[in-house]
Amino acid sequence: MKWQALVALRYLSGKQKEKFISVINLISILGVAVGVGALIIVISVMSGFDEDLKDKIIGTYSHIEVISDYGIKPSEEFISRILKKKHVVAASFFLNTQALIRQDEMASGIVLKGIEAKNEIKVNKLGQYMVKGSIDLSPDGIVIGSELAKKFNVDTGDLLTVVSSAHTSGKKFKVCGIFTSGMYEYDMNLAYVDIARAQELMSAGDLASGVMVKVDDAMNAIKVKRELIKDLGPAYTVRTWIDLNKNFLEALKLEKTVMFLILTLIVMVACFNIASALIMIILEKTKDIGILKAIGASNRSIMSIFALQGFSLGAIGTMIGSASGLAACWALKTYKFITLPKDIYYIDKLPVKISGHDVAVIILSSLFISLVSTIYPSYRASKLDPVEALRYE
Repeated sequence: MKWQALVALRYLSGKQKEKFISVINLISILGVAVGVGALIIVISVMSGFDEDLKDKIIGTYSHIEVISDYGIKPSEEFISRILKKKHVVAASFFLNTQALIRQDEMASGIVLKGIEAKNEIKVNKLGQYMVKGSIDLSPDGIVIGSELAKKFNVDTGDLLTVVSSAHTSGKKFKVCGIFTSGMYEYDMNLAYVDIARAQELMSAGDLASGVMVKVDDAMNAIKVKRELIKDLGPAYTVRTWIDLNKNFLEALKLEKTVMFLILTLIVMVACFNIASALIMIILEKTKDIGILKAIGASNRSIMSIFALQGFSLGAIGTMIGSASGLAACWALKTYKFITLPKDIYYIDKLPVKISGHDVAVIILSSLFISLVSTIYPSYRASKLDPVEALRYE
């Protein structure tokens, strides 16, 4: 260990003549710890919300949609072309339409989705979302969201009338299943019927709107999209889950970035305390600086001593904050003692995702800010004239 580090450690661990300086040191450490801990907790919670929402979006629809303005005729050949692509694990035809669902005097507009039940559960999580009944859509079954079921006060086995532009008199369907995705918009406005029944309601003949595609990893969707565009040509539009929710995902990303910047200000304020404490320590150690310079210590050595001392305060605060923040995240994730109103957030527990990348960025940012805050006081200490420093000693 170089002598500069030994001197810095001695100044850091030794008792200060002015107790006020020790108090400022403690406040500086606690300030950095609070800032770092708050950053880790908030960013982890926001990452948890981010992951939870993405999971619900993908779970209700699919990773990729292949559609055509003129419709797609379902065929094994077309599905095979898609399934041959690398990373693709499942595909299923679907038919989307706007419809009106009615019971007695009550009515509500919905998105009616015609699906192939046996393939639908392979491309999304509809099967996992079922809370009542099953996805048995034949011959006239319908699966609706839990919020829609609550609105109409219906249960499995009850009848609902579905009205479309092609069949204004409506067609009776029996509720065979109820799902809960956790997203209010989906649970209130989405219903599933067999694709053949949807074709009848729309008078669409034997055409489908497109194909839902599932890949082995959500992040591979963009890569598969490029391959599908190249293979299928301009007659088809290929959209990933990212394309369909671009504005929403960008808003989440922006919100997370803004929160990071705002909470970083807490760390910056704490580091100003480090600079203040360092200035007071330098004033107290003026005689020591004079002696060190008189016996040959260079300006760089003096600067290193106080920079190390200030940086150590920031590093201690960062370690304490990181440990407490990670402990709090672990407790939130394990014991889930913070509950949320389910009718607002549609999750009853606070989601937490601890990202190693995020934690590393927070720690490195805190250490960098701590180091920067020591530069000016350390520089001023290195410029002290030994004659002036020792004149009145």
